[in-house]
Amino acid sequence: MINYIIRFSIQRKGVVLFLTAALAGWGVWSLMHLPIDAVPDITNNQVQIITTAPAQPADEIERLVTFPVEQAIATIEGIIEMRSFSRFGLSVVTVVFKESHDIYRAREEINQRLAQVVDDIPAGAGRPTLAPISTGLGEIYQYVVRPMEGYEDDFDPMQLRSIQDWMVRRQLLGLEGVADVSGFGGFLKQYEVAIDPERLQSAGVSVADIFEALRSHNQNVGAAYIDKRPNAWFIRTEGRITSLDDIRSIPVAYTNTALPLTIGQVADVRFGHAVRYGALTYNAENDGEAVGGIVLMLKGANSSAVIENVKNRIAQIQQTLPKGVTIDPYLDRSKLVDSAIRTVGTNLIEGALIVIFVLVLLLGNFRAGLIVASVIPLAMLFAVAMMRQLGISGNLMSLGAIDFGLIVDGAVIIVEATVHHLGLRKIKAPRSQKEMDAEVFTSATRIRTSAAFGEIIILIVYLPILALAGIEGKMFQPMAQTVSLAIAGAFILSLTYVPMMCALFLHRGYAPEWNLSRGLIAAVERIYAPALRFALQNKKIVLGVSVLGFVASIGMFWKMGSEFLPTLDEGDFAVEVRLMPGSSLEETIDVAQKAGRLLLE
Repeated sequence: MINYIIRFSIQRKGVVLFLTAALAGWGVWSLMHLPIDAVPDITNNQVQIITTAPAQPADEIERLVTFPVEQAIATIEGIIEMRSFSRFGLSVVTVVFKESHDIYRAREEINQRLAQVVDDIPAGAGRPTLAPISTGLGEIYQYVVRPMEGYEDDFDPMQLRSIQDWMVRRQLLGLEGVADVSGFGGFLKQYEVAIDPERLQSAGVSVADIFEALRSHNQNVGAAYIDKRPNAWFIRTEGRITSLDDIRSIPVAYTNTALPLTIGQVADVRFGHAVRYGALTYNAENDGEAVGGIVLMLKGANSSAVIENVKNRIAQIQQTLPKGVTIDPYLDRSKLVDSAIRTVGTNLIEGALIVIFVLVLLLGNFRAGLIVASVIPLAMLFAVAMMRQLGISGNLMSLGAIDFGLIVDGAVIIVEATVHHLGLRKIKAPRSQKEMDAEVFTSATRIRTSAAFGEIIILIVYLPILALAGIEGKMFQPMAQTVSLAIAGAFILSLTYVPMMCALFLHRGYAPEWNLSRGLIAAVERIYAPALRFALQNKKIVLGVSVLGFVASIGMFWKMGSEFLPTLDEGDFAVEVRLMPGSSLEETIDVAQKAGRLLLE
């Protein structure tokens, strides 16, 4: 089979050239569309159920919300693990599914179960909702919405939060690859009805009457229509509240004089804000508080492409904001991704250049060196194309593990064997194309089987890594897959592209007796030959030293430090300020402001 492929490649050079060009084009296109990230995403296949219940203590949250939710979804197929925590005002249930389980199907099944249990949860205990389809690496872009210099007095934190929620967030949600946009900081705007107990008592109405009036008078109702030829007049009532005055004019009861008693007569109606449990500080300016947002990327999306789309949309949104308001990004994951990929790219280019230099130097044939060197980009493009097909992202682990020495191993063997075979014939007259084809076929078929065994052995080494499961599998499998794909591509090229190029471009005459390569090899042989003779004559000594070295290396290995993830220096400092339990929010904000000012100084 191998001999047939080599013969076909040599005889059908045009076909092989066309297929190679097609491979290069496919690889370049895949490279432009390959998902790029800094590190592999090791987040498991999970769905989070979040329930917010303000003012509910942790034990009530556990009893009224967390436990019923866990019981409802416990029998869903494919669940590996289910964990939860309940704290003041918040319940989070995390459901981990098998990796093969479709995440959208899992969310649909959970929604069906929640619909059955939602009526059992008291109204004041909140309603369970599903977290966005994102991962631990989903926070790709963070920004603040703040007033420009000179406009600080024109916008308060409540107005900035409304701009974030109703203008910025809504326009970002329409982008491809964006799962959600979380807003935080500032004050969440609310319509407040502050009841005056004395006026309420004197009017003879209760708080329940206020609630019922607000509920029943805040809706639009449709009716039938009046047929008055030639027109039909549709009837509807518009009662939806649109302003504070609408709330003030809602009737609560009627007096003996048939005049309505309105909410405005028994309560103060004004704008207020929801109770908040956190705040955002920014550069310790404007009392240190600001309004911000986090863009969450959809699971499996291309982070580089999504961030670029977010940046473009932010520029468009900036034009629609009120005068004096600006959006300032303070965390852009593309900087980390670009830095990591730039480092990997630099290392790959430097490694490729070193390999090419060594090949040309040791092969002693410039054309042969270029043929072998050309396998490197082609094998890389093949690996990239297959990575995109298999859904493997380009990151520090997958691309950084590529070894060009392994990639060109098979090509080096064939080219070197061909050059050696041509040199042994010592035919000074240029060979014809037919003779050259025959020479290349003879040399390639003699050595190709041995080279194939070497490449297969290398691939077998990576099988244990491919068998890893769980988080360690997500971390290290992309590395083994990428290297295996690159070696597989180089193997295919060594059977097709390399013999064809040797037949076309290698020198058809006899090479000179001496050149720099042969002189270098001769110098190495003069050093190596005595060492080899000593090793063969003193087998026990060499074996003993080898065993001692092996034992010593084991001891050094156990003392060597280890870490799960490579250290990434983003060039930023993460400062965490901790206060005593029970500290108020205002105290926390004040301490954070002081810490921020010290850091700025």
